[in-house]
Amino acid sequence: MIFIDTGAFLAKYLRNDQHHSESLPIWERLEREKAWICTSNFVIDELATLLARRSNHLFAAETIRNIYESDILEILRPDREEERTAVMFFAKYADQEVSFTDCVSFALMRAHRIERAFAFDRHFDLPGFTRIPLVS
Repeated sequence: MIFIDTGAFLAKYLRNDQHHSESLPIWERLEREKAWICTSNFVIDELATLLARRSNHLFAAETIRNIYESDILEILRPDREEERTAVMFFAKYADQEVSFTDCVSFALMRAHRIERAFAFDRHFDLPGFTRIPLVS
């Protein structure tokens, strides 16, 4: 199982993203291997906003529509306990200024026993997740 973070989506959909070239082979491998991938509704929210700002609202809406229609991506939604865990992470990593969206991702990953994240965000290293692409 692999959790997809906002940055991985942005890198896929925006050619001018700094990680675009680096992300494409990873996306192709995930598709080829038919990997079980997931994300959260919080990530989708963040993605829609950033896509609209960096391109336009119509592109963002079409992209998000396609994500919701995907057969290979599961969208996780936190329950009350997972949101409380996210608040705990938010306080724990306050000195690192980790976003609340990332903290929800951490809580969902823990709850669903997901150890790997396709993320360019170093914050996923803090709770001990393995990032793809692998970092040294």
